[in-house]
Amino acid sequence: MAQLWGGRFTKETDQLVYNFNASITFDQKFFKQDIKGSIAHAKMLGKQSIISNDEMESIIKGLQSIYSDVNEGKLEITSKYEDIHSFVEANLIDRIGDAGKKLHTGRSRNDQVALDMRLYVRDEISEIEEELLLLIKELHKIMKDNLYTFMPGFTHLQKAQPVTFAHHVGAYLEMFKRDLSRMQDIYSRMNYCPLGAGALAGTTYPLDREYTASLLDFNGPTLNSMDSVSDRDYVIELLSALSTIQMHLSRFSEEIIIWNSNEYQFVELDDAYSTGSSIMPQKKNPDIAELVRGKCGRVYGALTSMLTTMKGIPLAYNKDMQEDKELTFDAIDTVKGCIMLFRGMISTMKLNKETMERSAMNGFTNATDAADYLVKKGVPFRDAHGIIGRLVLYCIDKDKSIDQLSLEELKEIDPTFENDIYDAISLKTCVDKRITLGAPGPSVMQQVIDKNEAYIASLTLDKANY
Repeated sequence: MAQLWGGRFTKETDQLVYNFNASITFDQKFFKQDIKGSIAHAKMLGKQSIISNDEMESIIKGLQSIYSDVNEGKLEITSKYEDIHSFVEANLIDRIGDAGKKLHTGRSRNDQVALDMRLYVRDEISEIEEELLLLIKELHKIMKDNLYTFMPGFTHLQKAQPVTFAHHVGAYLEMFKRDLSRMQDIYSRMNYCPLGAGALAGTTYPLDREYTASLLDFNGPTLNSMDSVSDRDYVIELLSALSTIQMHLSRFSEEIIIWNSNEYQFVELDDAYSTGSSIMPQKKNPDIAELVRGKCGRVYGALTSMLTTMKGIPLAYNKDMQEDKELTFDAIDTVKGCIMLFRGMISTMKLNKETMERSAMNGFTNATDAADYLVKKGVPFRDAHGIIGRLVLYCIDKDKSIDQLSLEELKEIDPTFENDIYDAISLKTCVDKRITLGAPGPSVMQQVIDKNEAYIASLTLDKANY
């Protein structure tokens, strides 16, 4: 058992206790961050003359060699070590001798693990931002290609008013823009360095925490040592944001599942993103959309678990906090994987545009426009509402849509109708005349597309500069 402590103890830890306490099986995930943080700490110790320059150089070279050997498969991280910190330090001492024992000067595992977790989460946030940006770009492309792809808009899962596929997809694009913004907020708020906080009360060594923070690209050091080692707010914020992303993916997946059904046939999923049945040869199942929807509960579970874990923990560090890692790692991997798969699914999805347009016509989505037509002819709105209600009942009885009725039939319902009703309730007219910003009219939709174009360009430029 390779441990960083033991002098105060007179007997070995029970093996079951050791296994229960150990975290090497999962915290090895931030091996890279542990090495990076240790190199920065060693540079600061050398700068402050807490260790000699020779010792500093030896430590840094030793850490770099460990990093290279693990990456190249020459050195294996095993359960012989309690955690990733003991793995790194033990191997460092084996390689460079007593100088390696000085790396931990002015540092506790409490602020070390707090640093590693922040570095890991920060790196993952950047990757999630990249995935969200790629998804936003794909949705933007779909919007540009479908300004005149008519479909029914729904409320209560009932056909309501005509919209376009561009407009419908644009609603999700706005959701994912907010998701990306939340990631940026979390990054900004958490980007402070806890290293130097010690176990909970700092240290008597003359550490330069500002210098360490700058080496690791933090905005600065954290300002309270007790909070530094016991803060997991940023993890909870991340899990909350990931839950929201997954909820948005789940909502969209639900719609795709419905649209892909035999009853709707609005879309057809590519074979690469579908599966078959072991017994029913005709089946083509939207399994990817269903799994994305299903994994929403998994991410919610991580958030609920983390909130529950933290709710009763007094200051400062407590071992309960070790539970943050597996939950967070799994949630991050789940959401990143779902974003990538979802993007591939929608980029290869075929739209049955004629079916979508026919569904909009047959669902009386132009009923509101027919009522507006009467209002513009001088009929009070409440009366117009009742007239169109009777008209819809007549259409249902005759199994026709409003535009399929003859002018004579329309006039039997109300003499106000004239030949211009047909143009007034065409899907194109119904959509085109909705010209308030945010509506599906192509003229205002183009404004939104232009704004999104500028938004994407600004993000891409920011990433390039970063």
